[in-house]
Amino acid sequence: MVHDATTGAMAESRSAGAEIRRGELAAFLRSRRERITPEQVGLPRGRRRRTPGLRREEVAQLSAVGVTWYTWLEQARDIHVSAQVLDAIARALLLDRSERAHLFALAGAIDPSPASECTGVPQSLQLMLERLEPFPACVQNSRFDLLAYNRTYRLLMCDLEQVAPEDRNCLWLAFTNDEWRSSLVDRDETIRLMAAKFRAVMAEHVAEPAWKAMVKRLEDASSEFREIWARHEVLRPGDKIKVYRQSRVGILRLASTSLWTGPQQGSKLLTYTPADVETHERLARLHALALAEEAATEEAATEEVATEQAAPAAV
Repeated sequence: MVHDATTGAMAESRSAGAEIRRGELAAFLRSRRERITPEQVGLPRGRRRRTPGLRREEVAQLSAVGVTWYTWLEQARDIHVSAQVLDAIARALLLDRSERAHLFALAGAIDPSPASECTGVPQSLQLMLERLEPFPACVQNSRFDLLAYNRTYRLLMCDLEQVAPEDRNCLWLAFTNDEWRSSLVDRDETIRLMAAKFRAVMAEHVAEPAWKAMVKRLEDASSEFREIWARHEVLRPGDKIKVYRQSRVGILRLASTSLWTGPQQGSKLLTYTPADVETHERLARLHALALAEEAATEEAATEEVATEQAAPAAV
């Protein structure tokens, strides 16, 4: 009887501890969500926003997680959350290294890449990207994930806003996205070099699940990648003139420059400056197109809000 009572007490204690952890996780997620402005993650603010930061559905959208599932997390429901979902949420909420570790600890999960660089892009860096316009610029991690980009880069090779967040990876797009691939003037050489760079950097992350999952996904999706990957070519990143065929403004010759954003070789700022006068003029046109599309989107959103506000009066 004593043994049964002890076992029961231990189980009750574990259950209480798990409930406390879920409550802490819910409060932590809410606090991180409320501190982020829509502008920081490229979303329109709109006029009817009541929350101080992002809405739950916006975090779900950014992390490609179901709204109901994310809501349950913030309600401290007793649900199992995978490491992949936590990784996506950490990116959406722009968590730094310490915050990411805290998130995984509260969820009782093992971080698949605990030593990885911070994935969040601070507002100061996002502002720098905007100030570089009309020149294309982006922030990319060592796995080729696109963490942030300015308006000109958004349209450089395809419309990135039409690409699912989980697919915004340069290597993935180079092998699977037709529009992105058609923009590469010397496509065969470019994708071969990208795969070689990826393999060289992966040597430092070879046991990390996120890297292995990326390779597996590419192998499943592209026979071309499988053939190139089997060659085991390696190449360290370098800067050179890159030539793109932009569908609306024509050929662009760009000098690329990479700048690490921290002391570790993790995230880097990539800038593309025109290699000739013609490219400079075409970049200005591309930037103007991006601004026009952004203005049209904001106008449509404003009209939608106005329609919603007028609907009750019509009834």
